[in-house]
Amino acid sequence: MIKVLIVDDEQWNLNLIRKVGKWGKLGMEVVGEANDGIEAVQLLDTIKPQIVITDMRMPGVDGVGLLEVLNDCYPAIRSIVVSGYEDFTYTKHAIRYKAVDYLLKPIDEEELNCALSKCKAEIENAKEGNRTVAPNSEWSRSVALLKKQLSYHFNDLNASGIQRVLSQLEQKQLLFADGASGMTARLAEELHVLLLELLAENELKDERRQVLDEELVQHKSTPKMTVTAICDEYLSALERLIQRRKFKNKLNVEEVRQFIDRHFDEPLSRDRLSRLFYVSKVYISKTFKQRYGCNITDYVLKVRMTKARDWLVEERLSIKAVAEMSGYDDISYFHRVFKKHFGVAPGEMRKQDEV
Repeated sequence: MIKVLIVDDEQWNLNLIRKVGKWGKLGMEVVGEANDGIEAVQLLDTIKPQIVITDMRMPGVDGVGLLEVLNDCYPAIRSIVVSGYEDFTYTKHAIRYKAVDYLLKPIDEEELNCALSKCKAEIENAKEGNRTVAPNSEWSRSVALLKKQLSYHFNDLNASGIQRVLSQLEQKQLLFADGASGMTARLAEELHVLLLELLAENELKDERRQVLDEELVQHKSTPKMTVTAICDEYLSALERLIQRRKFKNKLNVEEVRQFIDRHFDEPLSRDRLSRLFYVSKVYISKTFKQRYGCNITDYVLKVRMTKARDWLVEERLSIKAVAEMSGYDDISYFHRVFKKHFGVAPGEMRKQDEV
């Protein structure tokens, strides 16, 4: 039996994972539970789990800290990340530590068991010495970059950007592992999951999921046909989003605020927002200020600084990582903005919290 460790400080989520996981059918058993990263690390050598399901926000050592330990000291252990939607940027940053999948709370039964199946496949392939199906770190980094590009272009309503990125896939032999059958299917699955997330984020129904699944089954061994099927589905979904925004009765300013909250680490000028929501810069600025009492620029800054402060004080992430996650590539500029906003530099705030 494949051993599983669940790490979460919320008992209801622990109970839910235990309840909906198809442990027997998958040949797995839950051998332990932990309430934080410290407790989990202490259990690793004792119970020797092969899969760790971990929440991201926990007291003490959180999910990022635990994933770092797994990545550095227990590379054979597969991990699944769980987080709340509001922690999505935080979670994306943690995925670099090779988590097999990430799930949003509340846990969906189908998504959990799909993630567990992925872990099982990787574990079995590792046992058989089959290196063609299980992705290596270079493959994972390339796919992470690809997904980031697709997400940005989709949220930027940029159809040509999506086509350009996907059209380049055929030249990236790494992603198809020299024609290995499993890697084409794995890549298709990764991009399919991303599309489902984008649909959910933009409150679009997954109208053609069954059609896409059938196309991927038929074409998964052919990179070109797989890319074509994926591209068609992304463009179809994007067109539905464009039509909904373009022909709405009036601007939903709450939708604008939610977009900022989810994408605060991206460039968010008035020009971009007015283009994305098909209204003038003057109108979106006036409507936003009337509703929330501040202009868009100040709101974006407030969200970024609040997130940065929380990550610095609560999560103990490096200042460089916090700057990047907050949307600042230039760490010196981040220092200046942070100090102007809070009156103290990032490092000083962390020291004050430690006193």
